[in-house]
Amino acid sequence: MASTEKVRRLLNLLERLQSGRAHNASELADFLAVSRRTIFRDLKTLQDSGVPVLYDAQKQGHWVTQGTFLPPTDLTLAETLSLLIVSQEASGRDCGIPFQEAARDAALKLLSNLPSELRQQVGEVVETVGIRTEAQPALDQSRQHYERALQAIREGRKLRLLYGSLAERKEIRTLVSPYRVVFMRRTWYVIGRSSLHRAIRTFHLGRVIDSELTHDAYSIPPRFNLKRYLGNAWHMIRDRSQRNEVCVRFQPLVATNVAEVSWHPTQQLHWNDDGSLDFTVTVDGLSEILWWILGYGDQAEVRQPAILREQVCSHVERLARTYGLLTDSDHATRSSGKKSSNKKKTTKRSTKKRTTRQKKR
Repeated sequence: MASTEKVRRLLNLLERLQSGRAHNASELADFLAVSRRTIFRDLKTLQDSGVPVLYDAQKQGHWVTQGTFLPPTDLTLAETLSLLIVSQEASGRDCGIPFQEAARDAALKLLSNLPSELRQQVGEVVETVGIRTEAQPALDQSRQHYERALQAIREGRKLRLLYGSLAERKEIRTLVSPYRVVFMRRTWYVIGRSSLHRAIRTFHLGRVIDSELTHDAYSIPPRFNLKRYLGNAWHMIRDRSQRNEVCVRFQPLVATNVAEVSWHPTQQLHWNDDGSLDFTVTVDGLSEILWWILGYGDQAEVRQPAILREQVCSHVERLARTYGLLTDSDHATRSSGKKSSNKKKTTKRSTKKRTTRQKKR
């Protein structure tokens, strides 16, 4: 921790020294909330690292010429440290983002611009920070499709895809005008207009069987906006015809964990006296949020809408049959019971209507 704090202090000191004017030791000590003795030690550390710290006798202050560090990129050391951390973790083989090996090479180039002693200290800090992403699908065979999609956007040329569609349950061929290449939910997607569907569609890069860059030109509509396209989807599957206000009650065991995360821009939280949490969102489509809710097991109860509650019940019944807790005959009895109950409700409503009409007469 001490080493980390020292590196951060040196970075802040260097930024202040490159601010364009000379600073005396007292000013620097006040800025960094340390003693003058510490400032002199830090100045010597910078000088020993190869940083040309200058002293202006007339102004009685220390300074470093602007652009001394990282002149090709004009980055501060604090910015460089952040880029090194993100680049190193994003390019990891096991848990990094696929196809981002170039980030590792860029990180090495940035690191090589630092003086030797400071480079070692910064490297030590980088090693103490970890960013773990979710498990990624194997996309080794999809690299060429990823690179073609980027080239298509760069050159404004359409892509011809052979695609294994889960929705259509078959392989399809379509001409795609790519608008965005997006990393979401563990993998890469190409979003663009499909000639087959005559609409904007989302294509999972891992399901692309073959791709070909054509000479057909296209341009991205200036009004296209990814946020607007996704709308109120829970993640990325949007059904404009199925907008619902969803309310889920989470039990105290998981309520705090749920409340700590910003899951959706429309979410609203209401705490109950017993420590449970009513979580409300407005979503376009229920398929994605259904699986999220099921992941919390018996700690989550759908309060509304009724259609989502029924979907959860159906999954629970199938799960019970899978583990032998419910037989097919039990399920048939329950289903017939529900039909009978619905029939009784309908009969009661019909009887009530007839009685009302008779009274009016």
